[in-house]
Amino acid sequence: IACIDPDRVYAVGTLTGSGMVYLLACQAADIFAAVAPAAFDLIDETVRTCQPSRPITVISFRGTADTHVPYGGGESKLIPNKTVTFLGAERTFETWADINDCTGSPSPKDTHGCSRYTNCQGGVEVVLCSKKDGKEEPGDATIAWPILKRYTR
Repeated sequence: IACIDPDRVYAVGTLTGSGMVYLLACQAADIFAAVAPAAFDLIDETVRTCQPSRPITVISFRGTADTHVPYGGGESKLIPNKTVTFLGAERTFETWADINDCTGSPSPKDTHGCSRYTNCQGGVEVVLCSKKDGKEEPGDATIAWPILKRYTR
């Protein structure tokens, strides 16, 4: 028997696993308390269908020199037999701020390269951690976990 607090379920992933994490944030915010995708962005072709049932905290990790998912956005062949257009790290960050009805400007980047919106509906936050010259960054649990664990569904 496992003891799982259903109000503290989180989703994390890297590369295409992060595509699934974004999908869960968009379509299953009633199940997940917060998400931490890495090395992936929202996709232009599907972003319009992202309508979470409630505001949800998103902490994204990106490398500015990612060779699979361009940091600035654009077309990619990361998904076999399909060309997709990524919004880019900054636009994905801004889009999540819009989805969560965040107000004001994001904070300046901290020593970890993280910028955040904290004045968002439902008390959630939207965070983008960018590693200069980083490639397909897997994320950093020492940054993500202190943020994730503050949130419940």
